[in-house]
Amino acid sequence: MTLSRLIARPLLASYFLANGALDLREAPALAAQAAPVTETLAPALDNATPDSVSVPRDPVLWVRASGAAQVVAGLALATGHFPRLSAAVLGGTLVPSTAARYRFWEATDKEQRREQLVHFVKNTALAGGLLIAALDTAGKPGLAWRARHATHDARREAALVGARVRARVS
Repeated sequence: MTLSRLIARPLLASYFLANGALDLREAPALAAQAAPVTETLAPALDNATPDSVSVPRDPVLWVRASGAAQVVAGLALATGHFPRLSAAVLGGTLVPSTAARYRFWEATDKEQRREQLVHFVKNTALAGGLLIAALDTAGKPGLAWRARHATHDARREAALVGARVRARVS
């Protein structure tokens, strides 16, 4: 792991560790903020899942689940375990969390609107960092590149084997 990744991942994860712990600790208080998002998200997820899967509608449970996911994925990202997956999970929790907490478009007070907008923009910057982390292959070729080259190599090998067989037959 390069020095930049060794430093950057824990720095990026630190926000989610603190935020996830806050969500776990203050879930009942934060549920009121989360309710508008969970009221939209829960039915959409319920429609997208099989009937045998029950999607909870309790905002407190959603806040706790998001907090737990942020702590676990934050620890994984900070320690370099499954960094791409953990960054993707953190990104998945960041979007609804931001939509619930920083609704600057609903603020009536000018100062409150400015503060909410600052936090909203900060979270979009965090989303950008998570996107970079989720797509970072640490210098190794990505899955698509490896698949293309494996196909190319397999075709070349098949052509060579075919040429050898034809040479022996003739």
